[in-house]
Amino acid sequence: MPPERRVPGWLIAVILLAAWETVGRLGLVASGALPAPSAILARLWADRADYPGHVWATLQASTFGFLVGNTIAIAAGTAFVLWPRLSRLARGLNIAIFALPPIAIAPILALTLEGIAPRVVLAALSVYFVTMSATVVGLTQYDARAADLVRAYGGGRGAVLRFVQARGAVPAVLAGFRVAAPNAVLGAILAEFGGGGRWGLGAYLLGSLGRADPARLWGIGLVATLIAGLSYALFAAISARTLGASRAVTLNPSAPPDTETRADPLPLRLALAAGSVALPFLVWWGFLRLLAVPPMLGKSPLDVAAYVLTGAQAATVQAKLLAALGQTLPITVAGLALGMAFAFALAVTSRLTPGLTRAFMPVALVTQTMPLVALTPLLVLVLGRGTAVTLWITVSVTFFPAYVLMAQGLALVPRTALDLPRAYGAGAWTELRLVAIPASTPWIFAALRLTAPRALLGVMIAEWLATGRGLGNLLNQSRGYLDFGMIWTVATVSVLVSVDFYQLVVAVERRLLARMAMAPAG
Repeated sequence: MPPERRVPGWLIAVILLAAWETVGRLGLVASGALPAPSAILARLWADRADYPGHVWATLQASTFGFLVGNTIAIAAGTAFVLWPRLSRLARGLNIAIFALPPIAIAPILALTLEGIAPRVVLAALSVYFVTMSATVVGLTQYDARAADLVRAYGGGRGAVLRFVQARGAVPAVLAGFRVAAPNAVLGAILAEFGGGGRWGLGAYLLGSLGRADPARLWGIGLVATLIAGLSYALFAAISARTLGASRAVTLNPSAPPDTETRADPLPLRLALAAGSVALPFLVWWGFLRLLAVPPMLGKSPLDVAAYVLTGAQAATVQAKLLAALGQTLPITVAGLALGMAFAFALAVTSRLTPGLTRAFMPVALVTQTMPLVALTPLLVLVLGRGTAVTLWITVSVTFFPAYVLMAQGLALVPRTALDLPRAYGAGAWTELRLVAIPASTPWIFAALRLTAPRALLGVMIAEWLATGRGLGNLLNQSRGYLDFGMIWTVATVSVLVSVDFYQLVVAVERRLLARMAMAPAG
């Protein structure tokens, strides 16, 4: 049978660029809202004197945020694996950090911090959860036989962590870095856009929105894409070089890292659950106290509770919140499902037809790093202000991190596990269906944990910038009215909804992986 002929990835990319140039030249999309690549490059050249200062400001903030956020994330992930109870205690805080609406907190950070600190903090917050989750998955999905060997030679928990778990976690951490790099750039840009200031690509974008110049907006977005793409390529290359040295030789269908806490007494479990709920509020209160935020601007948990439950306008506030939730939640679930399905299909395709996936990666990076405030007007012109644009934006912000983790899980399946189906003449799809996909189940759930809160944020961004509905629109209106009570309330509600999504995924994951771990004994 002759070998399968595949279309080279570079040829697919050239075809896509040629089609884009043709569409842009002819003004076929929204009367020229999608400029041709040549027009974008011409505008970049004309604006070349503007970029160095803005690029340097964004690069500086995103780099510092990347370093700070990932350092804290790796340390926290390691601590959570070593002490599962700590993971249970910090779960609420972790999800709260990830689910904070960046556009909502950027002005608050700008008013409470100085210099580039707001941009660094938002960039660090943007990368923390991704790398922390990848670290936990990498440290828990280690080679069980190698760990047994270390223990047989007298090695304790520290030796297993050092020689087995840490080594095996390197690909997972690098996969987290690949996602975190674009996130750091986007976090810095959002802080620049929402917090004011003179320098940075976000500030440059904000000053360019009213000029009716799509080529400049796309140019700014593509410069951000270039910065993030280079950092992504760096960690992708490092990951490719280290993957073989860190690959496991056995399958390890282990349960999530906090499974050990099931044997704890009921009072301790209740205390951990209560602490997990209380910790984000304690940090929130401590932040306001430490930075001496004015009461008019910064609302404490008690202030928000009074605003919703006992304030003069409590009934109106509750009605607005319920109406907004009724609009936001259904589209969030639909967008999450579509994003996960697309990520899974792309991860499987990357194993079956790598050239096609490589050609698609530049488009994927654009969707991750192109500021939505620049991309959304185009999407509104093409798709309107209905459900379609919300779904598109939600899928675009959820599928890429999920794809990276799923693809990493499929790549880490031990070669020895694939020998049996190959010996029986199984094809690539059969290997994936019978071995690779079941073996990468922990990675699939890690992707779902990561994207569940992100889906809500994607919907809120679409509602803010496009549809004028739901929690995102309520947040936007509250900023215009300087209703800081509602701003903090919407942020709190979004975090609580994200926590519920996350806890649901964890519960399903724990039950399924526990069954998979017991299956061989049956």
